[in-house]
Amino acid sequence: MQAALRFPIFRLLLILALAIAPLSARAQSLIRDPDIEHALHRLASPILNAAGLSPARVRIMLINDSSMNAFVVDTNHIFIHTGLLLRLQSAAEVQGIIAHEAAHIANGHLTQRIANAGGFSSFANIGVLLGIAIAASSGRPDVGAAVAVGVASSSHRTFLTHTRAEEASADQASFRYMARAGVDAAAMIRVLTMFKDQETLGASRRDAYARSHPLSRERLRAAQGFATAYQANVKDSTEADYWFARAKGKLAAFMRDPASERAKLKAADTGEIAQMIRAITYHRQANEPKAIAAMNSVMAAKPDDPYYRELQAQILIESRRFSEASIAYEQALAGAPKNALIQAAYGRALLAAGGPTNEAKALEVLSKARSRDGQDPRMLRDLAIAYAKAGQPGMASLVTAERSALNGKFKDAAIHAQRAIDQLPHGAVGTRKAQDILHTAERLLKDKKRY
Repeated sequence: MQAALRFPIFRLLLILALAIAPLSARAQSLIRDPDIEHALHRLASPILNAAGLSPARVRIMLINDSSMNAFVVDTNHIFIHTGLLLRLQSAAEVQGIIAHEAAHIANGHLTQRIANAGGFSSFANIGVLLGIAIAASSGRPDVGAAVAVGVASSSHRTFLTHTRAEEASADQASFRYMARAGVDAAAMIRVLTMFKDQETLGASRRDAYARSHPLSRERLRAAQGFATAYQANVKDSTEADYWFARAKGKLAAFMRDPASERAKLKAADTGEIAQMIRAITYHRQANEPKAIAAMNSVMAAKPDDPYYRELQAQILIESRRFSEASIAYEQALAGAPKNALIQAAYGRALLAAGGPTNEAKALEVLSKARSRDGQDPRMLRDLAIAYAKAGQPGMASLVTAERSALNGKFKDAAIHAQRAIDQLPHGAVGTRKAQDILHTAERLLKDKKRY
């Protein structure tokens, strides 16, 4: 599992938002993990289908933040804070959160706001990740959005704050989606109850969710009525509960105190998820023999699971067993051939293993990963190294410029883009892309000084 800033650009609106975001906001990051993302996809799919949205298009993303929040910034992504996911107690509660945010998408609550930021399509391929998302997760969505769209009115300063009417609409729709998907509607009431006392607190003390999703006792009563009205024939939740337990267990094992998380397990609990938690917590405490032994137990139970194989590979590479890690990543990729995160990690392991053959293979693998997820800074770092080792400094500079832009380091992006222009053939695709990055970085630096 990795914490990294990785996310595709929405529009220049988001670029500007990140450019002016305070340092505390930039400290936010996305948690990218193939297993957790797959689990959230499994939980989200029935809800998104019920909402008339495509599970292949709408991605559920985790933000590394201990506060409780969930929000949307466009029609393709739903963000959930790790602090919220770790506090939820069931798959149905996660699905309730997803249903509510999906309702904001399906009901068009962001469409007009995003349309107001139009006219910047020429910058769409440059990209800086997160943008407004990190401003929102910091509890101050107004700052970035107001400047980015060039207005100062109070209405635009609440770009990501939903009105009470929108919340009522989303509540009703979310219960309808849960009913269609056969998910227990009472779970969302439990979630809303978590926030019911937030309205009595001062604005600065409210959780981010309460600030962006106005929650009153009247709204809670209305939601309880919706839950009763849309009482579903609740389907068996065994599969959903499994994916929830797996995602939450892995997240907690990586983010909480390892000894405490392991102590919660009973000695008789030798199931795959318990063994996964043991493997992660032992690994975090540098007890590699026990970590590898626990992971071997997991793989014995699920030998064909590519996401468990990816975790095994992560433990191996972080234990500096590069050749073994390369083999494990290759096996994981065979089971999930379109997963860009696994593909990028495989390339990283090949680079770590070293040697001309591995380095040439790494360039091939990382190039494929880039074609699937071009906004992954860690992958771009590795790809730049692979290009440099292959004697292609121009491409290495171009990829480094992209990575700098994605991380909001526009001065560095301009420097590396100029190097790429100087080294690549005139008129080549790479040269044109480097020119785009240079011009955009220079404009953003100028805009940053203006504001």
